[in-house]
Amino acid sequence: MNGNIERLPVVEMFYSLQGEGCHCGKAAFFVRLGGCDVHCEFCDSKSTWDARRFPLVPTNEIVDRVLASGADTVIVTGGEPLTHNLDNLCDLLKESGVARFLETSGSRPFSGEWDWVCVSPKPASPPPAENLQPANELKVIIKYPSDFDFAEAVAASTSDCLLFLQPEWSVAPTMIPVIVDYVKQNPQWILSLQMHKYMEIP
Repeated sequence: MNGNIERLPVVEMFYSLQGEGCHCGKAAFFVRLGGCDVHCEFCDSKSTWDARRFPLVPTNEIVDRVLASGADTVIVTGGEPLTHNLDNLCDLLKESGVARFLETSGSRPFSGEWDWVCVSPKPASPPPAENLQPANELKVIIKYPSDFDFAEAVAASTSDCLLFLQPEWSVAPTMIPVIVDYVKQNPQWILSLQMHKYMEIP
């Protein structure tokens, strides 16, 4: 874990709407951090994998950008944001009264204090059971039929957690009907779509 908690490699920051999962449609300020060793085959942010490509931005400057936007919620994503220690960023956001949401694969130990945690686990680097306990939301990407078995195995380690199945974008037209049928037979799951891509917003 990065020992420097005062600066983080920032890929991009922008104010938009959450496009998927439980908070789809909610306005939020996104902070995308560089660095990831999961290297998922269907990652749509592969450019973020090498943290060395991105400027180290002081956490107080990140918070200033959030506050200037007028957003009341920040979503920290990546890459894999837990590649870095997020304690300081969360402390500053909390002091400023901003809700803190995390999007993570769950592959690394947690840092920071979060109001909402979305874990999107990847078969190549499945999260240990203890990293699923903080999850408020589990979002499993479905590209292959075997991904349903993976989803059920991971869900078994969660508690009091919303469960989402989301088609991988490149196969969405094919997989959406399959997921619909699966959810009808297993109603503990909810279908999630990447609505920001349909709406062509960041």
